[in-house]
Amino acid sequence: MSTEAKQLLLKVLKLSIEDRAELAAELLASLDEFDDCEDIEGAWAAEIERRARRVLAGESSGTPWEEVRERLRGDVLKR
Repeated sequence: MSTEAKQLLLKVLKLSIEDRAELAAELLASLDEFDDCEDIEGAWAAEIERRARRVLAGESSGTPWEEVRERLRGDVLKR
């Protein structure tokens, strides 16, 4: 992520949850312009399947969202 994007992310994280949700939806919608959306969807489906199999096989118990969110926020703030 570029420095400019990191700075923007820090500003965006200070917005209300409603504004962040709307902004996230707009950003995701902006990705629809790519012609290879089927490839992207296929890659996501394969990743979800891989993760689900690991959980079902007892190889992974996952990580609580709260922990992941805090780790991500910490990573962004360190940069």
